Amino acid sequence: MIAGKLYRPGDPELVAARKRAQLLMRDYNATLYGDDAERAKLLAELLGRDEGAVIRPPFYVDYGSNIHLSAGVFLNYGCVLLDVCPIDIGTDTQIGPGTQILTADHPRDPAVRAQGLEMGKPVKIGTNVWIGGGALVLPGVTVGDDAVIGAGAVVTRDVAAGATVVGNPARPR
Repeated sequence: MIAGKLYRPGDPELVAARKRAQLLMRDYNATLYGDDAERAKLLAELLGRDEGAVIRPPFYVDYGSNIHLSAGVFLNYGCVLLDVCPIDIGTDTQIGPGTQILTADHPRDPAVRAQGLEMGKPVKIGTNVWIGGGALVLPGVTVGDDAVIGAGAVVTRDVAAGATVVGNPARPR
């Protein structure tokens, strides 16, 4: 799965990993402002590390274990990170509310899709990136350092370092 190859999402090991993530998300999403120690503990358990990212609940993931948030990362309310493949977010990146970062994908061939197989592609977001609220970053995208993604943008292709993209599909401004 992590390598981007076809996999079966109903595999018992994957189901158990998603259930683990759901339990941790439930606990994290029930925390309140000021519950810093509890949030740090839960994030470290969910993500496998805590580098000081700030995430305002609610926050949703598939597994959590395939997400790396560097120091100073901020995710506002309601972000969704579907991490069937790695999601790497660089230092000091800020992500607006309701943003979705998706690595999950599906085969284009209907016969393969009908077999219940899925796949994914990793997403990499550089340092000091600003992603406006409600943006959608699709599988396989790389966003360069210091880029800006406008609110509501649908990012289907890589974004160059320092670029600003807006719209659906997202295009340089």
